[in-house]
Amino acid sequence: MSSLGVRRGWRGLSAAIVVIGATAWLPGCGGGGRSEATQAAATPSAPASPSSPSSPTGAAAWKPSVDSTWQWQLRGTINTAYAVDVYDIDLFDAPDATLATLKSAGRRVVCYFSAGSSEDWRSDFSQFLASDMGNPLKGWPGERWLDTRSANVRRIMLARLDLAAKRGCDGVEPDNVDGYANTPGFPLDAASQIDFNRFIADAAHARGLAVALKNDSAQLDTLSAAFDFAVNEQCHEFNECGTYTAFIAAGKPVFNAEYASNYVQNTVGARDALCQSARAAHMRTLVLPLQLDDTSRFSCD
Repeated sequence: MSSLGVRRGWRGLSAAIVVIGATAWLPGCGGGGRSEATQAAATPSAPASPSSPSSPTGAAAWKPSVDSTWQWQLRGTINTAYAVDVYDIDLFDAPDATLATLKSAGRRVVCYFSAGSSEDWRSDFSQFLASDMGNPLKGWPGERWLDTRSANVRRIMLARLDLAAKRGCDGVEPDNVDGYANTPGFPLDAASQIDFNRFIADAAHARGLAVALKNDSAQLDTLSAAFDFAVNEQCHEFNECGTYTAFIAAGKPVFNAEYASNYVQNTVGARDALCQSARAAHMRTLVLPLQLDDTSRFSCD
């Protein structure tokens, strides 16, 4: 999501780490869908209340490096054949067999969930209170902004982090962590967003999980110390990649996805120029279809 509050990309104009083992999918702002096939492959629901991590470390057990390569797929049967370091997959929908395959191949697994919005197809949706949910996310049926100041919302997010640790995820990608820059229906501001984002990062680390900062480019400098890596959409297209200097200077990778047709088709060498810029900036850039269904993929690495 843009720091200007404009939704673009798969999580933005139209998109976010993420694997769905389903054949039919109704898009939402999150990485999951509503199909019975997906739900059959899903893991058990997140616990009703968070448990304390069995051995909190206060730091991630694993952290990606600026040289780590990655893959991102949100629709269809997950292609596990890419020789990359990191796969970003959906916390709820990725089948256990997919995680096992990736882990056995030496891949690190980052698990996606929405931390700042409710999705009415998720197995723990009923735990949100009416007062927790605000305005709909434009273009994303069934999804509404959350009041991230709510103790109940935070309890549910802790339970999701417990689920990530239980499933063996190496890290997490909490999405929609810039509600304050949109129109959530609550009086969220920059300070409340920073507080929530740090809360999520600290809780992830307490469970031994690496944690990504998703977009929220306006707060990168303030939050870079709390997060282990970043996930960005379309910073090349919108000329925002320079804001990630603090991450890269600290040795923290920036996983970037671009969707523009001129990059897909390499119109007048646009993709070549994109990749040259990405490599110079030490960013890990993929050119992907907006549907994130693995119908095409180009890596600048």
